[in-house]
Amino acid sequence: MAQARLDIANLRVTYAGNGQAGVTAIEKVDLTLEPNDFVSLIGPSGCGKSTLFNVIAGLQIPESGAVALDGGSIVGRPGCVAYMMQRDLLLPWRTVLENVTLGPELAGQPLARARDTAMTLLHRFGLEGFENAYPAALSGGMRQRAALLRTILCERSVILLDEPLGALDALTRASMHEWLLGIQREFQRTMILITHDPDEAVYLSDRVYVASPRPMRIAGIVPIELPRDRGRDVTLTPEFAEHKRQVLALLHAPERARSAAA
Repeated sequence: MAQARLDIANLRVTYAGNGQAGVTAIEKVDLTLEPNDFVSLIGPSGCGKSTLFNVIAGLQIPESGAVALDGGSIVGRPGCVAYMMQRDLLLPWRTVLENVTLGPELAGQPLARARDTAMTLLHRFGLEGFENAYPAALSGGMRQRAALLRTILCERSVILLDEPLGALDALTRASMHEWLLGIQREFQRTMILITHDPDEAVYLSDRVYVASPRPMRIAGIVPIELPRDRGRDVTLTPEFAEHKRQVLALLHAPERARSAAA
């Protein structure tokens, strides 16, 4: 699969009000992802992170600005990137195999080839032996792995991840972090993760983009200078703690500014 560069420039999104002034959700956002990047976007609830994903996914038209994949505009063009939302959205009446091949099926691709590909990947996604099971029989972590396999099988170079691990318990979430990093490195997809967890952002990312309160701007970028092949032990290092401190400082800067003004 050809890898792609994603460029977002001077993006502005405004929601029209009912007889009132519109609400600006995103203001002058710039963001660039190189092929095979893993970056996180962290910011307060309601600041516009999911709106940004909707624009990248072609589901929402910005008021102004550009979104380009390898130099070509994808504004208003759904299907150019893969999008994994917060809930796994597995269809309860379809088996695991039928769920993970839904993307190729809807795209009109040969279903037999998609099923063959999925069967070869079930072991890597911890789902071997569950291809004929229904979602109700799966644990939370297994459901999320099935949802990511479905996303991978869409064969898009860029994947948007909107807090896919937020509902998992702490132990399952920690193991999923290691697994997700391995999947990203193995399949060489460019991934953008929305998260509210600074530890998750630092552990998974090459860079962390910190968003301001609405209207969302990029308050700062924290390059993560940790080994690319990293394990959980890296979270105990001074380097990890310093990256987390930088992220938290950017997140709390607006609160400190309001306190100083008061």
